Amino acid sequence: MPALTELAEYNNVYFRFSGTVGGGTPMLEFAKRCLAGDRILGIRGILNGTTNYILTEMSQNHVTFQDALANAQKLGYAEKEPSMDIDGFDTACKVVILCNWIMNKKITLKDVDRTGIRDVSLQMLTEAAKRNNTIKLIGSIDEDKAVVKPMEIPVTNPLCVSGVLNAITFSTEYAAEQTLIGKGAGGIETASAVLRDLLDIRRKLATKLLN
Repeated sequence: MPALTELAEYNNVYFRFSGTVGGGTPMLEFAKRCLAGDRILGIRGILNGTTNYILTEMSQNHVTFQDALANAQKLGYAEKEPSMDIDGFDTACKVVILCNWIMNKKITLKDVDRTGIRDVSLQMLTEAAKRNNTIKLIGSIDEDKAVVKPMEIPVTNPLCVSGVLNAITFSTEYAAEQTLIGKGAGGIETASAVLRDLLDIRRKLATKLLN
């Protein structure tokens, strides 16, 4: 991504990709525009609907990881070869985008400390539930590192969303924590993100012509 961003700047073109994180939910735009007057100190989020569905099935319906994965595949949430999702690669890619675009950190996929959900067991979720917590695959960014791993979080945490929903929390210097929740995938949702990008580019081109 750093190379693509530099290439776009060098060629004086607009490079937009809002649908890559959050699908139709404007996570990148929210951070870039709505929090423009603040300083983002950290980001934590559930950025992959497939893994969130699997962990939700395991925790709420008490099914095994393999059964939850099979259900996700039947419903079309998971690919036949699901490693991109369940091993955390998809979430890690989104963390890279967030790091570069929002946090201005020039990192690539190899810089992300990544752990997937294959080893999350029903017993782990049961133990977490006794503490009124659950386990989610979280992508997190702070000033020192970028991490993707299953984390135990309180069920009252705004990030604790169910099914295929995505959620992201921006920790800011002045506005404290801001959380955005929405669908992370889907044809219509992604199309809305593409349209959003095209309208943004159109506005910028119109402004450039006026100047």
